[in-house]
Amino acid sequence: MSPTLRRWLIPLAVAFAIAVPALQAGLDLGLSAKEFAGDGDSTLRAAPYAFSIWSVIYAGLIAYAVWQALPRNAGDERLARIAGPSIVAILGCGLWIIASSADWKWASIGIIVTSAAALITGLVQAASRGLEADLRERVLVWWPLGLLAGWLTVAAALNILTVLTAEGLLAGLSRAAAFGGIVVVLIVALSVLRATRIAAYGIPVAWGLTAVWAAERAEKPDVAALALGAAVLTAAFAAWIAWKGRGNAHTA
Repeated sequence: MSPTLRRWLIPLAVAFAIAVPALQAGLDLGLSAKEFAGDGDSTLRAAPYAFSIWSVIYAGLIAYAVWQALPRNAGDERLARIAGPSIVAILGCGLWIIASSADWKWASIGIIVTSAAALITGLVQAASRGLEADLRERVLVWWPLGLLAGWLTVAAALNILTVLTAEGLLAGLSRAAAFGGIVVVLIVALSVLRATRIAAYGIPVAWGLTAVWAAERAEKPDVAALALGAAVLTAAFAAWIAWKGRGNAHTA
């Protein structure tokens, strides 16, 4: 992607991702995200406070959009490589709000899975070629994108289970599906952390899994316990990566 195109498309994507939920809530258009999830969250749900992480994610995306648009970064090959995947993921955030507000259940799955897969693949490919990032680039590029990818990992699992439940496809399998969803999130999270060495990716994963524990501990203590264990493992592995990479410019 050309530097000029990248410099404009990423800020536009970020503006779209932030504006859509604001307009949807402000104008009360369609279903809210809570109403959409409430139609099928009996299998696995997260405590409402979990979604407050979006304020941090949005702030990081704004910083990323500004940083990559600076003239000094026009020729940065790392930014060029991650531009496409990041645009897909960021646009997906706004498109998911549109799909959920219209109650387009299967479309919401397609959007969030595509967004998560695109960004995770982009981060893994970038890491495989060497991030070689200084502190500013880590804070303004890889950490914001890592936070978004981590949250999309958890949200995709919750979204899939919500839709399958709402469509009546998990009758009698609810508990097994909840366990399976948590295990898949844990496996994906540990694999991505190992491949990218971006410790920030693990923060929203642990945050989301802890919110699952908080929401399910009264009615499903076994599911909640698994979620909490997965959160601890993810956080511990992310902390180990951060500790191992301290002072290392090659670790994001």
